[in-house]
Amino acid sequence: MTIGIIGSGTMGSGIAQVAATAGCQVKVYDTNQEALQKSEAKLEQVMLRLIEKGKIDTTEKDRIQSNISYVNTIQELAGANLTIEAIIENLEIKQKVFQELEACQNEDAIIASNTSSLSIASIASALKKPSRVIGIHFFNPAPLMPLVEIIPAVQTSEEVKNKVVQIIADWKKVGVLAKDTPGFIVNRVARPFYGEALRIYEEGKADISTIDNALKDLGGFRMGPFQLMDFIGHDVNYTVTETVFKEFYYDPRYKPSFTQKRLKEAGYLGRKTGKGFYDYKDGKPVASSEVEKFSNSELSQQILDRVLVMLINEAADALFLNIATAKDIDLAMTKGVNYPKGLLAWANEKGIDWCVEKLDALYNEYHEDRYRCSPLLRKMKLEKNQFQL
Repeated sequence: MTIGIIGSGTMGSGIAQVAATAGCQVKVYDTNQEALQKSEAKLEQVMLRLIEKGKIDTTEKDRIQSNISYVNTIQELAGANLTIEAIIENLEIKQKVFQELEACQNEDAIIASNTSSLSIASIASALKKPSRVIGIHFFNPAPLMPLVEIIPAVQTSEEVKNKVVQIIADWKKVGVLAKDTPGFIVNRVARPFYGEALRIYEEGKADISTIDNALKDLGGFRMGPFQLMDFIGHDVNYTVTETVFKEFYYDPRYKPSFTQKRLKEAGYLGRKTGKGFYDYKDGKPVASSEVEKFSNSELSQQILDRVLVMLINEAADALFLNIATAKDIDLAMTKGVNYPKGLLAWANEKGIDWCVEKLDALYNEYHEDRYRCSPLLRKMKLEKNQFQL
């Protein structure tokens, strides 16, 4: 099978490595020749590190690298069975690239976008044959993260969907099917991890370190929300939040934070700039101008409970609106963002009554639609049901 990759940045290069490792012939295209050279050089470094770690030998290194070629024109992607676009998150630019690609592709070739936030239907609408278009969303770094969200548009044919599901399985990735809605599964369900942590901080209930430690030490999350936002970069994380908020017709559940907006405006983007919620000048994160005056176990439990129940509510609502199956929602959160447990499984463990009561208490305190309980959770409480996983 021949795979085309459009874009030789971190994500495009990572997807190329995944496909080449699986035995596909891969052609990586970029308009920037220097970017292509960097991609090739970076792959060499990655391969050498894998050899050092004992993950592969030199024969395997040569096999993977021989499966990848770097091309300067989009026409050289002709003959690819599947082409995955991994370029800037701009609808007009993606549509233009897809039109150029369609002009040189076979009729049965599949064209996919790695977008994390744009409508697959909108991208597909630019083509003469939109039924060939689908979303294939990898997570960074693509060679290491097991999850891939597969997003059929309303135009996508059943045949294309089934082929892509099989390809992702052949590449030894965990594929989950998601409806073509803003944020798909992960970027939708994960919003409260950041948003509610920011809200707690803005209310002055706890400092940044205390919130992060509560989620890590009590919740088992690998990184606290502020550490993770710094790691992702506030330019990226804030923009995704802003996009989801807008695309959901300004639903208050997804409302962005002025605190994060100001960091982005100041250019304090996190690790990549040396400063964000934490200061990284000496390599280790130090909370900027924070006094850890809030640390106590009772408060930490309150923080975890508040963030967790908002995450559970979002996962339940995704199931209620048929964004994905219960199994795929939990798989997405454990395999895509390394959550310690699936959120729906976590809801079963905490108890559906507990979830509804916590959400109702928040709503009664704030009287904001942000804290409305999912109809599914309320129905399950009445019927004394649990999530079937």
